Amino acid sequence: MAYDQHVREAQTVAARCAVITLSDTRTAETDKSGRRICQLLEGEHHCVARYRIIRDEPGELHALLTAVLAEPGLDAVLTNGGTGISRRDTTIEVVETHIEQSLPGFGELFRMLSFQEIGSGAMLSRAIAGVARGKLLFAMPGSTAAVELAMTRLILPELKHLLYELRK
Repeated sequence: MAYDQHVREAQTVAARCAVITLSDTRTAETDKSGRRICQLLEGEHHCVARYRIIRDEPGELHALLTAVLAEPGLDAVLTNGGTGISRRDTTIEVVETHIEQSLPGFGELFRMLSFQEIGSGAMLSRAIAGVARGKLLFAMPGSTAAVELAMTRLILPELKHLLYELRK
């Protein structure tokens, strides 16, 4: 079946999502990136079933991912924050332990699009995605501009199609 036909057949798919912000300083009032992810998902008629802000601590993230990936009915987990190269940025290492099938194109395309916007600083992002326990798992940078880019140019245009393929 052609790609266009797959996309057309997937148009009725709606995702139930968990959104996780990793930050040592953000609160529900100051988490612009997490709120933006939720707004964009809901604007496309997806459901945000879980939203959490946790400290940028590997143990906390591992425990939360283990729990949400075990939840029946959730389709996707979207994280933001902790994808850089500072000593505190451990999100990618934790997320990688959960991914069973990687989607390397997400990180590659994100960095390419980011490069077009910000230049060589795009190489500092380690954004990744994959499939974990039958669910989509995305790890995005924490900046609102990066979240906007990832969501509008990559995740939302393909989310329904990705879920359609996973459900086959």
